[in-house]
Amino acid sequence: MQIYLPVADLPVNILLVLAMGIAVGFVSGMFGIGGGFLMTPLLIFIGISPAVAVASVSSHIAASSFSGALSYWRRQAVDPALAAVLLVGGIMGTALGVWLFSFLRSLGQLDLTIALSYVVLLSAVGGLMLWEGVSAIRRARRGEAAMPRRPGSHVWIHGLPLKMRFKRSKIYLSAIPVVTVGALIGFVGAVMGIGGAFLLIPIMIYLLRVPTGVVIGTAQVLTLTTMAMATLLHATTNHLVDAVLALILMVGGVTGAQFGARAGQRIRGEHLRLLLGLLILSVGIRFAVELVIPPQEIFTLRETGTSP
Repeated sequence: MQIYLPVADLPVNILLVLAMGIAVGFVSGMFGIGGGFLMTPLLIFIGISPAVAVASVSSHIAASSFSGALSYWRRQAVDPALAAVLLVGGIMGTALGVWLFSFLRSLGQLDLTIALSYVVLLSAVGGLMLWEGVSAIRRARRGEAAMPRRPGSHVWIHGLPLKMRFKRSKIYLSAIPVVTVGALIGFVGAVMGIGGAFLLIPIMIYLLRVPTGVVIGTAQVLTLTTMAMATLLHATTNHLVDAVLALILMVGGVTGAQFGARAGQRIRGEHLRLLLGLLILSVGIRFAVELVIPPQEIFTLRETGTSP
C-alpha cells in the first residue's frame, strides 16, 4: 500500500515505513536509547534524501522523548540544574548544527557529509561497545568481577574553573565541560538526526561522574529540547520536515518500544551491550559500503534552493 510523502516527494510503502518504526522502537525500548542512529540510515537506504530523513527523524525523536522525560521528571530522576547547564550548550550546538546543515546543502555536499559522519561515528562507537561487551562476557565466564568505579574518583575535568554544585546529582563540577557536552550532542543531533543518548549517557557516567540514577532522565530532557529546536529550525529555514513520514514513524515507534522494553529485561547487561555494539557497527559498515559502490545513476537533479 503506497502513500505519497509531500516533502520527501516520493511514494513509499506505508507498511514498510510502519514496520521500520516498530523495529526501531523495539530496539529503542530494548536498549534504552532514542534510535535515531538507526532510523535515519534506514530511511536513506529506502530512497529518502538524507536532508529530509534527518529533519523528519528529529521530530520523531522529540515526540518519543517527551513521555520519557515527563516520566523521569515526575519520579524526580532528573537533575534540573544539570539539565539547564546542558541545555545552554545544547541550544548553541543545535543552532550551529542547523546552520552548517543549511550551508552544506547549499554547496551540494550535505549527503556526503552525513554519510561520512555516520561511518566515522558509528564505526568508532560500535567498535568500542563491541570490544567492551566481549570483554565483559569473558570476565563473566572467568568469574572475574568488573572493576567498580571508586566513589569520589576524579579526572582532570574536575579541576577546571567555574564550578557549580549540582545538588540532585551530588557532584561539584565545572560548568565548562557540561556546556561543551551539551553543545556536542546538540550539534551532532542537528546534523545527523540522532538524539545522541548513546553518546551522552556514557559521557555523563564515565567522564562527568554523574550518578546513574539521574543520567537517563537528564539525558531525555536534553534530547527533547534539542530535537524539538532542531525540528523547528529545519522546518522554518530548510522546509524539510515531512509530517506524514514523522507521524507514521511515531505510531510504529511507540508500538515497538513497548515490546522492546519487555525483551530487554530478559537479557543480561553485557549481552545487551554486545548486541548494541554489533548493531551500531553494522550500520556504520553499511554506510561505508554505500560510499564505495558506484551509483546506478551518474547524474542526479536536485533543487538547491537558490534563485536565478
